Amino acid sequence: MTATIEPEVGKARTRKEDGRLITGRTRWTDNMTLPGLLHLAVLRSPLAHARINSIDTSAAKEKPGVVAVYTATDLDPGGSIGMPCAWPITPDMKTPRRPVLAADQVNFAGEGVAVVVARSKAQALDALEAIEVDYEDLPVVLGLENALAEGAPLVHEELGTNRNALWVFDSGEAGSGGNAEEAISSAEIVVKRRFRQQRLIPAFMEPRSCVVDPTGAQIVMWSATQIPHILKTMAALTLGIPEHKLRVIAPDVGGGFGGKIGVLPEETMALLVAQKLGKPVKWTETRSECMQTAHHGRDQIQDITISANRDGTVTGLKVELLADLGAYNGLVGPGVPILGAFMFNAIYKIPAYHFACTNVFTNTTLTDAYRGAGRPEATFAIERIMDELAAELGMDPMQLREKNWIKHEEFPYTTVSTLTYDSGNYEAATEKAMQLFDYEGLRREQQERRDRNDPVQLGIGISTFTEMCGLAPSRVLGSLDYGAGGWESASVRMLPTGKVEVVTGASAHGQGHETAWSQIVADQLGVPFEDVEVIHGDTQSSAKGLDTYGSRSLAVGGIAVVKAAEKVVAKARTIAAHLMECSPDDLEFERGKFTVRGTDKSTTIQDVVFATFMAHNLPDGVEPSLDSDAVYDPENFSFPHGTHLCAAEVDTETGRVTLRKYVCVDDVGAVVNPLIVEGQVHGGLAQGIAQALFEEATFDEGGTLTTGTFVDYLLPSAADLPSFTTERTETPSTTNPLGVKGVGEAGTIASTPAVVNAVIDAVRHMGVNDIEMPCSPMRVWSAIQAGGAQ
Repeated sequence: MTATIEPEVGKARTRKEDGRLITGRTRWTDNMTLPGLLHLAVLRSPLAHARINSIDTSAAKEKPGVVAVYTATDLDPGGSIGMPCAWPITPDMKTPRRPVLAADQVNFAGEGVAVVVARSKAQALDALEAIEVDYEDLPVVLGLENALAEGAPLVHEELGTNRNALWVFDSGEAGSGGNAEEAISSAEIVVKRRFRQQRLIPAFMEPRSCVVDPTGAQIVMWSATQIPHILKTMAALTLGIPEHKLRVIAPDVGGGFGGKIGVLPEETMALLVAQKLGKPVKWTETRSECMQTAHHGRDQIQDITISANRDGTVTGLKVELLADLGAYNGLVGPGVPILGAFMFNAIYKIPAYHFACTNVFTNTTLTDAYRGAGRPEATFAIERIMDELAAELGMDPMQLREKNWIKHEEFPYTTVSTLTYDSGNYEAATEKAMQLFDYEGLRREQQERRDRNDPVQLGIGISTFTEMCGLAPSRVLGSLDYGAGGWESASVRMLPTGKVEVVTGASAHGQGHETAWSQIVADQLGVPFEDVEVIHGDTQSSAKGLDTYGSRSLAVGGIAVVKAAEKVVAKARTIAAHLMECSPDDLEFERGKFTVRGTDKSTTIQDVVFATFMAHNLPDGVEPSLDSDAVYDPENFSFPHGTHLCAAEVDTETGRVTLRKYVCVDDVGAVVNPLIVEGQVHGGLAQGIAQALFEEATFDEGGTLTTGTFVDYLLPSAADLPSFTTERTETPSTTNPLGVKGVGEAGTIASTPAVVNAVIDAVRHMGVNDIEMPCSPMRVWSAIQAGGAQ
């Protein structure tokens, strides 16, 4: 008999993964070593737009250790291989082929033109310098409005345009609300603003890397990827490899933030080279390559119009976006702004809504999903425009929000963008945040500083947000022409000694799946936490899955685990009833023990597992196995929410911004592990604050990335950030049995507008109503000097 097992869900367990991760006793892709392993290095174009007249690789082939040098004509002589785009957002979306290596033309600085294969990485890198490429410059087009201007240079001349697609949602046409144009034209108050979402670089800890071994019965690829299952399917489709002959493994992955969801030219190149040579190969990018060619995020111009009555009631919202895709479509890049389309209305009861997004090609690194993927951009715009509306009305910005938000008794609530929010309590989260923040006290201090013309002014920033995560119902994704479903898979395997193996299709890259899944299964089966092993990231051991992004792991993958565990208990109930000579309906199951109702007769699930293994005494027709699989397709997205408050001090003489206090109260539904939630929130806050104050990817006029190292691309350290005050309210989701909602992106989504609103609030009385991100000292100082937006 085993001891009574205490509940695990809700317990702040330290992560099982951390021992090996922190000490480095783990396997990253780059530390993979195989017999006869060869190394790849990619020659990249220094020009953003040019024709390739010729490539001479003869000298490179003679360099020490070089095994081969390949160009596009060697790896793809027919020019038929192109990187996949899984989200054609409109039937007429333009989809230029993104080659493995450029053959005739390069379209962004960093595009690969040749690959060297050598016996060491150093030899491969050295040989790159011996390759001679004759380029012929072509006109470069940078900037969204420049790219759409009459007579602008074309990134892809064969398309005849730089416009990728136009996607429109209108609540009047959708029947979910009124006509936004009419609401705006008849409104008492109309506020228009243009906001800029600067380009960001994911900057994960571990650069991208892959190893391919073609020497066995299967081709095996190890990749630092978020999406081993999707990568396997896409690689098989792209290269014509029989899918059952390809195995993809994502070992421990050092961060992703959306930046590792691509199906890369370099992974495809490694597969082609390995097959060509019949030997294992490795490609690992340098940090500079990562900054230049791994996909970037954000990069939008947002024109926002909001209308309201004089009492502050919002009557309409119009959003017009320009989104920079870079030179090619990413795997889901065209659809990233469309995810945001459903979130611009946020927590507010907006009666009329119009959204239009134009995706645009430029001669830059492509953009794709980055932590939050469309939702942070939407939250920033609506929370900034609500502050601007409050200023126009002379209202306290929190009072304006409260007047327009959905009340807790109104859930479930169908929004103007057609989503149904299942649960929420914005009042409770806000009340707790206001108390922790001392909102009224800080407002008094702000006024005192203004009255005495203090050179250091105080600003208070608000962000009340919700997001849609747990991507998502397959039918909904299908209606948006997304190239995959939204389900997730899990298996629970019962070992003879009562230990448990959990196989999940959700592939972790730092989120703590092994710990959280162990806690869930421990409670579902009544076994010790330590007795659960979680297996993930290998398409052979975890054959089905849709991987990790969009805060979907727990809300979808975790529920699949619950469903599989429930099947295990159902199977065990039948066998336990047989062993105890009773009806299955007479059994109660609690914390790992089956008990005959009304008696003290019981047996543990471990005893049932061993009896099943022995198979000496099973009911007729019952197979000797408790192992169970489940595939869970959610009925709805999940909608975490929260209130974030920021106090920022702005030195009006230097433009320096100092974050004095940051309070957030998030509601992520039921919490499996508070320690993991806290870590996710802290990490998200750091990334969102970094967009507000520090990070920006920039190019010179020739299209060369000028922020290609961490010397130029500014990431905050702990010294740059305040101590966060984080709390939670808990409004369980009503659409899944755990009541969970997701937390991975919440901090990033909410924090950026809270910080920028605080900076603007500090100097609004000086004539400033906008400062372009990042709010660097120079930009803040310049805005103050101009007495207006910069």
